[in-house]
Amino acid sequence: MTPTSPFSPRAGFTPLPNPFLYHTLPQIEDLVELKVCLHLFRLLYHKRGYPRYVTFGELVSDEALMACLAIEGDRQGTLRRCLATAVERGTVFCLELKTEGQKETQRLYFLNTETDKRAMERIKSGDISVAGISSVSEPPPPPVPQPNIFRLYEENIGLLTPLMAEELREAEERYPLPWIEEAFKEAVALNHRRWRYIASILERWATEGRGDGETGRHPQKTDTEKYTQGKYGHVARR
Repeated sequence: MTPTSPFSPRAGFTPLPNPFLYHTLPQIEDLVELKVCLHLFRLLYHKRGYPRYVTFGELVSDEALMACLAIEGDRQGTLRRCLATAVERGTVFCLELKTEGQKETQRLYFLNTETDKRAMERIKSGDISVAGISSVSEPPPPPVPQPNIFRLYEENIGLLTPLMAEELREAEERYPLPWIEEAFKEAVALNHRRWRYIASILERWATEGRGDGETGRHPQKTDTEKYTQGKYGHVARR
């Protein structure tokens, strides 16, 4: 056994969903399955763009992951078995699509989140295309997806939890999308990648204005109750 060197803060970290730690982890008895799941979290978390997924080919090409399967005779077979179990447990989603020009199918793996579940449905319905892969229904080319608050959060802060999703949904209804995008940009530029900081920017703009003559009213909302009720009602009523 080779001792591990001290962990450097610059090495980076991979967050794990609490439901996985509290609910799923106690059910996993296969060490190889656990290793595969941890590497899945790593690969998915460090993915950029939308939708966020990893293919079976990417998993096979990942040296760190495959090194965990070195003791197994059929490493790809073992990987398929562990992935199937992870899908059955609900750790990840799997979407099978046809590779363009070939009869074989490609497996795409998504994290079990509401955001990724919606992305899968959009791929299956043809609203989103995946480069080099066509869905079974052969969808038409989709428009470029517009960024929303969930995507901004996952791309700039981290994994989305159910409680945070509810808070983000309220903010998306309360503030104009350009404001939300600008608040994220400001927070990232200052290296304050925390939702509390971004929310404070939006609250300040809602009360003091942005200095550009715009009010805090959502362009699609006309009912003042949208701003005087709910979690941030005390801000709007000042």
